[in-house]
Amino acid sequence: MNRALRTAATGMAAQQLNVDLIAHNLANVNTTGFKKSRPEFQDLMYQTLKTSQVSDNANVQEPIEIQIGNGTVPVATLKSFGQGDITPTNNPLDVAIQGEGFLQIRRADGTIAYTRDGSFKMSPEGTLVTSQGYLVEPGISFSTETTNISISRDGVVEATAVGENAPAKAGQFELAKFVNPAGLKPIGNNLFVESAASGKPILGTAASEGFGELSQGSLEASNVDIVEEMVSMIVAQRAYEINSKTIKTVEDMLTLANNLKR
Repeated sequence: MNRALRTAATGMAAQQLNVDLIAHNLANVNTTGFKKSRPEFQDLMYQTLKTSQVSDNANVQEPIEIQIGNGTVPVATLKSFGQGDITPTNNPLDVAIQGEGFLQIRRADGTIAYTRDGSFKMSPEGTLVTSQGYLVEPGISFSTETTNISISRDGVVEATAVGENAPAKAGQFELAKFVNPAGLKPIGNNLFVESAASGKPILGTAASEGFGELSQGSLEASNVDIVEEMVSMIVAQRAYEINSKTIKTVEDMLTLANNLKR
């Protein structure tokens, strides 16, 4: 009986984590470049009550064992880096990646972070920064009298200054990709940092082999599917409910056992 209680408790805890992740996905349905998460579970170790062995008759061997599992445990939360919808914004500083790759961002402490959020701004000094003020890496700077900014599919940034007819190169975006992007560590602000699981970044030019191309005046929307998340929430709710009913059933059985002497 106690085993059943513990097993059902692990099931309820697992579904609580599942609902937490679903809630996080739904909360970020409008977050630019957001990538949804899903949990992965594994069953816990089994207790063998009876092993397969040779019976009293030497010519007969029992083929199977009696084993009872001890529930489930969450082992990972996996990020899905599927492509989100490309949404036009008509803002010349907005950039979306169509395909693989991450934009590089230099944080305040000098370390490099990675993002799919290309909603950039221009600082008072004329440099390209994120909404939090982090610099784009490599740095891209504009004249204070820039009138026109163009970003090609391969990441070349050109700007036309007042009084000039020909545009001048202001910089170029460099993309990074990883052998295992699911191993990247999210740190908030739409940023990821590398980890031992993700491996080292592989740098390259947009629109080259293995890298996506850039789309100016657009942003990548979240890849959260609301209908899919709602269905997952219903499944998680039902699984949580049935595990709670298991606990109630065990409680009723224990009550009956305790009342046998009366």
